[in-house]
Amino acid sequence: MDQHKTNAFRPLRSWAICALAALLALGGSAAQAAPSADDCFDKAGAYQGVNPLVLRAVAWRESKGDATAINRNANGSIDVGQLQINSIHFPELKSQGIPHRALTDPCVNIFVAAWLLKQKMVRYGNTWRAIGAYHSESPHERDAYARSIQAILVNWGLLQAER
Repeated sequence: MDQHKTNAFRPLRSWAICALAALLALGGSAAQAAPSADDCFDKAGAYQGVNPLVLRAVAWRESKGDATAINRNANGSIDVGQLQINSIHFPELKSQGIPHRALTDPCVNIFVAAWLLKQKMVRYGNTWRAIGAYHSESPHERDAYARSIQAILVNWGLLQAER
């Protein structure tokens, strides 16, 4: 594993382990004590150095913000949570102490998505290409996805339309 991937994983692992421990310790009261999704977008964005507005747009694009969303893909993989974390990442997440069932927690899902997006930003820079690569590395699908995120941000009045 190269140094960039190792360094990018430590913050995710540290945060996720603390979050899971807190949820287990809280037991039945976890729902009342859990941070709001808005807080999680802001905290995950700040923690990974990604724009929380982009994370929100990705959540809207992927599941309309449905934290319980689970989708089966034609290739046999599954996508979990509001940011639709694909099962291709499960082995790597498990090796870092994050079981796939933890992705049903909205905050864990958001932090993992922020980490995944950050990996793309390390590779492609702070670009639309990186945002599109969150969904696919295939140029056609990547670019279409980036345009869809851009359109959501324009629709929300957070970005000016390109002329």
